[in-house]
Formats: sequence, C-alpha cells, structure tokens
Amino acid sequence: MGFDGRLLSGMTVLAAVVETGSFTRAAEVLGLSASGVSRAVTRLEERIGIRLLDRSTRALHLTDDGGRLYQLAAPHLSGIEEAANAVSRSATSARGILRVGLNPLFSGHVLAPRIAEFTERYPEIELVSVAFPDNADLVSEGIDVAVRFGPQPSSAMTSLKLMETRVLTVAAPGYLNKHGTPRHPDELVKHDCMQFIDPRRGRPFNWEFHRGKEVRQIQTQGRLTLTDPNTMVGACIAGAGIAQVLALGMAPLLESGALLELFPDWPGETFPLYLIRPSRRLPPAAVQAFIDFCVEISRPGRKRPGH
Repeated sequence: MGFDGRLLSGMTVLAAVVETGSFTRAAEVLGLSASGVSRAVTRLEERIGIRLLDRSTRALHLTDDGGRLYQLAAPHLSGIEEAANAVSRSATSARGILRVGLNPLFSGHVLAPRIAEFTERYPEIELVSVAFPDNADLVSEGIDVAVRFGPQPSSAMTSLKLMETRVLTVAAPGYLNKHGTPRHPDELVKHDCMQFIDPRRGRPFNWEFHRGKEVRQIQTQGRLTLTDPNTMVGACIAGAGIAQVLALGMAPLLESGALLELFPDWPGETFPLYLIRPSRRLPPAAVQAFIDFCVEISRPGRKRPGH
C-alpha cells in the first residue's frame, strides 16, 4: 500500500476518537465537525479494508483489528508530535491561556502560597483555575491539566503522582469530653462518625486503618454525610462528630488543639494526589511548565529542570 497524507490524517482522527471516547469530543479537539470525524474514520476503514470501530447509540469501541492498529500506530503518531513540539519549544517560550482544574486542598495549601513564583517565572502564561467535580470530564470541560486526589482509572489520560498524604481520624475536644475518647478503631462503631462521599462512586468512603501490614476496615455510621471537605472540618471543630480527613493543611488545627488526632499509632493509611491531562502525548510548553512547577512544589528538594 502506497503512503499518502490521507492515511496519516485518518490515523490522527482515529487516535483522537480513541483518546476522547466519542466523535463529538474528538471533533472539539481537532476543530472539526462530528460528522467530519465520522467520515474520516469511515474513509480510513475503506482504505485499509477493515472495520475499526463498533458504533452504537451509546458508545464506541475498537474492534480487535482496530485495537491492534491503534496500538501499533500510536507510538509513531506520538513521535511525530513530540518532534514538532520539541522544535516548537526550542523556539517559543511557554505562553497562552492555561485552564486548570484543581483540588481545593492542593490549590489552597500547596499552590496558593507559591503561585506568585509561577506568574513571575512564566509571565506570558494566563492561568485560569476552574472549579469542577473530581469526576468531571476534562475534554468536555476544556481543561488542560487537573489535580485530583485518589487512584485514577486507566484511560487515555496521562497521570502523574504528585504526593501521598496521610489519612487522619480527628475529633474536637468538646466532642470527646461529651462522648468519650475511643482508644482503638474498633470503638468507632459506638460513635457519631461523619461520612464523606467519594465523587467517583457516589457513596461514602470506607473507613480503614493501617499499621504495618495490619489493615482494619470499620463499618462506621453517623448523622452527617458531606461532600465538601471544608464543611466537614468545620463541623468536626464544632463537635458534630468524628471525621477522617487528609493531613494536608491540617497542621495548624492540630497544633492549636482545635482538633485531636485519635489514632496516631495507626499511621499507615495514605491517599494519593495525581496530576492528570487529557492526552498521552507530549504536552505544549505552557502545560509542561505547569506540570514541572506542580512537581517542584509538591516534592520538597526536587530541582526544577535545568537547575
């Protein structure tokens, strides 16, 4: 089969469909219409003589042949884009509008104290922080980079772990004076434990306790079920119950005595913080600049590239 530009164009469109999950989202990424994307995939199928996608009203799925073609071709497409981006970055500084979706704990306690450094370092980047749920779709929301807590599902997204933060079980002195202090996680079944909704599952997180290789799961219950961590911390300070919180940003409350950690001898449970973006390919210069900065401020002692 002789090579022509239509084959490369068709493979690029197919890759966009696979990575975004739909013709409509691929069209947004490529600047085409959804019907134009569909026609491009159909022409590619006709040119190579195999069906690449199973289409239904609800979803698109690669056929076995389509999956094999994508796996073989994707590295070559990435190589072309990496070469173009490398040349572009060597001649162009990081610039433009960068839309980011940030977990509020990371944004408030890690990024905000250092954000002036980023704006001084990259004066031609306009940073737009967008509030959106942890389970929102990055492509449809137009997000270049997101920072989220919790394990990230395998997908066409690129993910990078920034840090691990401990899970703490805390209560206010007022609550403990009134209801007693549990000495072991098993005693939590007798207490009012505030529940926090996992946005990806739509139901409360399980309460776990880790000590070395020992892991205990406790079936807790309480009268408050919340979706906002700041509300939960505020309610806990007010004595509404016992809560499990992430250690990030909690030091001032623990040092002041507003909250007390209940089980410091069970220190092993942690929760990961990830940086994700909607493509596995090499990012533009502005995106890479923000990624490098987030890594730098999340991992003390790490030198930024080139320093």
